[in-house]
Amino acid sequence: MRRLLRGWPAVLLLLGLIGVWELYVDLGGVDPLILSPPHAIASTMYTDRSLLWSNFLVTAREVLFGILLAGAAGFVCAIGIHLSATLRRAAYPLLVASQTIPIVILAPLLLFWFGFSIVSKLIVVALVSFFSIVVTTLDALSAVDGDLLKLMKTFDAGRLRTFRHVELPAALPGLLTGAKIAAVVAVIGAVFAEQQAADSGLGYLFFQSIPQLLTARAYAAVVILSLFAIALFALLTLVERLALPWAHTSRGDRRR
Repeated sequence: MRRLLRGWPAVLLLLGLIGVWELYVDLGGVDPLILSPPHAIASTMYTDRSLLWSNFLVTAREVLFGILLAGAAGFVCAIGIHLSATLRRAAYPLLVASQTIPIVILAPLLLFWFGFSIVSKLIVVALVSFFSIVVTTLDALSAVDGDLLKLMKTFDAGRLRTFRHVELPAALPGLLTGAKIAAVVAVIGAVFAEQQAADSGLGYLFFQSIPQLLTARAYAAVVILSLFAIALFALLTLVERLALPWAHTSRGDRRR
């Protein structure tokens, strides 16, 4: 209840921004065909709920499976880079360089290889989500308390045992932090993927609605995507609190 009460300033700010938006459009500040007012978007979310829901399920599946794919690949890659200095020198620069390649260049190639199947969309979502997971996991591994590592050596623990008991628990909060970042950018990746190679999904619906002057429907798709990303972020935060209580406790200690 206290957390809910602490959130009221954000709610008031959001309501204020929506009110300004509504007045700006209603008073003629911009053509509704360019920027739909909030009441038109809300009305469209109700009248087109079946269409929006069916397309949302498509995008949600792409985002969820894409994040899972990025999480698994990113975690394995981060562990490998952490354990091998040679791999770090060889792979890490390539990982950074991979994030400079525009998705719009890769999307047509993926469409040529995989067609309109979900595979091409999963790859795009995984690509935009992968880097954040690798970086945050590596940061968590590099922040392991050196005294704990020395203690494990004192007990004559091998490399695998040290990793399992000390470094792996430290890496998990980094993995979830990267996943929370990925939850936001993955939605954007899904929209780009559906722009190039899709016949359904909220991104596809958005790009189909704009030329048809169905601006309210396009903005309704954006609102649903935003709410979905926020819900994923909140869910991952809850998972982190419940599954990794030691990480939450240590952060609270650092703040104090």
